[in-house]
Amino acid sequence: MNITDFQMDFFSLKGKNALVTGGNTGLGQAFSLALAKAGANIFVPSIMDDDGKTKELIENEGCKYVFMNKDITKKGSAKEIVEKCVEELGSIDILVNCAGICICDDVLEFGREDWDPMIAINLTAAFELSYEAAKFMVPQKSGKIINICSMFSFLGCQLSPAYAATKHGIAGFTKAYCDELAQHNIQINGIAPGYYATAITEETRSIPERNKKVLDHIPANRWGETMDLMGATVFLASRASDYVNGHILAVDGGYLVR
Repeated sequence: MNITDFQMDFFSLKGKNALVTGGNTGLGQAFSLALAKAGANIFVPSIMDDDGKTKELIENEGCKYVFMNKDITKKGSAKEIVEKCVEELGSIDILVNCAGICICDDVLEFGREDWDPMIAINLTAAFELSYEAAKFMVPQKSGKIINICSMFSFLGCQLSPAYAATKHGIAGFTKAYCDELAQHNIQINGIAPGYYATAITEETRSIPERNKKVLDHIPANRWGETMDLMGATVFLASRASDYVNGHILAVDGGYLVR
């Protein structure tokens, strides 16, 4: 191809099918909607109750939405989830490993009861789902896997060693899978959000000195908004990013440069 072959419809996901873990709440819902706005059908496995709002958002874009009540950490669930996605939508073209938790405590109080569930959902589930998705993507010679990383894929993390460990781990896993799957025209990349104005950060934002400390570290001088992540999601899920592989894209307002 030459430069005249590039078309804006390279960003289109029309006819593609995406599996988004935790895709009916929080940032996951935004990822689902972004993909649907680009034309993708959405399959969401989650243990969180589905109130129908995500379904409405997706169907308003003219796309199909399928919800599966399933615990992604249970043995054998990844295979069931991926196979159900293919059964309902016809294929799995995009996998977004978004579901995650963060348990915080002082380091001397942070034991296995905190460590194990975070490893299970943040890291092991993402591996198992990617493993099962790859079984379909390799034969079809195409696929996109997007792992939701973090600033703590690059930094330490006070009060949650398991969070830092899982986010460093998912970044390493992203690069390792790229090294093996790129030859099959499968791209696996990560998105590392910075500090975002979500329910999780509401307490920090409400305390002036803590809010200022965060903002002083962000060159953009503002908290991220959920919409700031949506364009990056569409890009990494689309043909426009076919030569981007094994990369962790920080969407952080410049946080990492300071």
